Amino acid sequence: MYRDFIILPYNGDRAVEYAHRWAHGRNPQYFDFENTGGDCTNFASQVIYSGSELMNYMPTFGWYYVNSYNRTPSWTGVNYLYNFLINNDGEGPFAVETDMKNAVPGDIVQLSFEGGNFFNHSPVIVQIKHPVSYNNILVAAHTDDQDYYPLTGYEWVDIRFIHILGVRKYS
Repeated sequence: MYRDFIILPYNGDRAVEYAHRWAHGRNPQYFDFENTGGDCTNFASQVIYSGSELMNYMPTFGWYYVNSYNRTPSWTGVNYLYNFLINNDGEGPFAVETDMKNAVPGDIVQLSFEGGNFFNHSPVIVQIKHPVSYNNILVAAHTDDQDYYPLTGYEWVDIRFIHILGVRKYS
C-alpha cells in the first residue's frame, strides 16, 4: 500500500534547547538506562524527538519509546539509531551521514572507541564555532553527563556525523 508523505522541517533549535534542559538531569517521562548499558542514545533520541515531534511505530525497525519495555532498539542503541535514521523511508526523522562541515546544532555525532565500524557513543551537537573543526564542536551527552562539552574531550578511533534532513509524516 502506497502512502503519501509530507516533509516537515526538523527543529534543531528546539532539539538543542531540550539537550541543554536535560543534559545534567533526567526527564522523568523516560527511563534512565545509565546503569543498564548507558543512556547516551536514549538522550539523543529524546533530543531528536523534541526536534521532530514524530516517532515511527513500526515494530523492530521503527523508532519509538512508550516505556522501558516497549521501545525499539533504535531508541537506545547507538548503531541501531544510525541504521534507522540513515535508512528510514517511512514516517519520522530521516538523515544522511555527512562530514563535520555539513553538521549543524541538533545533529548527532557518533563515536567509536574501539574501531571496527562499531560505534559506542551518541553525543548531540549543541554549538559549532567557526572555523568548523573538531576543536570547535560542542556537544551534550548522557551517561557521562555533559553540556557544551568539546568534542575533542573524547578519544575516539572513528567518528561519524548524522545530519537530520527532516521529518516524514503521512498525509
